[in-house]
Amino acid sequence: MMTDKRTRKQWMIAAVVLAVLVYSAAGIDYSGLAYFSPSMAGDVFRGLARPAWAYVYDGSGEDLLSLLLLTLGIAFLGTAIATVLALPITLLSSANLWRSCPWVSKAGKSVCNVLRAFPELVYAIIFVKMVGPGPFAGVLAIGVHQIGMLGKLYTEEMEAMEESPVEAMTAVGAGFWQTMFFARIPQLMPIYSSLSLNHFEIAVRSASTLGLVGAGGIGAPLVFAIQARNWDKVSVILIGVVVAVFAIDSLAGFIRKKLK
Repeated sequence: MMTDKRTRKQWMIAAVVLAVLVYSAAGIDYSGLAYFSPSMAGDVFRGLARPAWAYVYDGSGEDLLSLLLLTLGIAFLGTAIATVLALPITLLSSANLWRSCPWVSKAGKSVCNVLRAFPELVYAIIFVKMVGPGPFAGVLAIGVHQIGMLGKLYTEEMEAMEESPVEAMTAVGAGFWQTMFFARIPQLMPIYSSLSLNHFEIAVRSASTLGLVGAGGIGAPLVFAIQARNWDKVSVILIGVVVAVFAIDSLAGFIRKKLK
């Protein structure tokens, strides 16, 4: 009997998923397929297959290597700012630190929710209007967005941590800051470091697109190359981004293993 109910439930879930897929597929506008040209697609792939290696470095400051370093700098500084500023928000958002005043933690979590509600690209557009185009706008965009993201993750880890060391220190007369620095932070620091490294990887990917709106990095040359149909330049930029992300991912993975 239980097996029959489970089977019916699985079939119902499958039917709902299939109905959603069919509805989604039916709502797509397929008129663009009429403009598809196999010869144009062939030109794109042939261009991508011949990367413009001369663009890797030419000493102009606008080459691939220089712009990738700028993109990494934007991501690193934005993540560093977010890591520092997410810590005080975590102290306000953690419910286990405000048992007598639960509204404080709710207010802190609301701040995190607001900050992470908008993607970096939206923040970049806003900051480009406020501080002008350039890498600084990209740093602010990544930093503000990741304050909300890291604040949320830090808070969850703070609330889920083992409280036994804190209770033991409190029982012998330790105060709030003593338990914070000698019981909570030693437990949480490896986890927080791992989360910051993970978000640095994410920030590198985000910083690669912020140039679309004038926030510095490799995004603007990529868009210009696509618009001009310089597929050989597009190819070498994409290769550079993939190599950079892969290298950072490998390095961050190595550091995370050392932190465990």
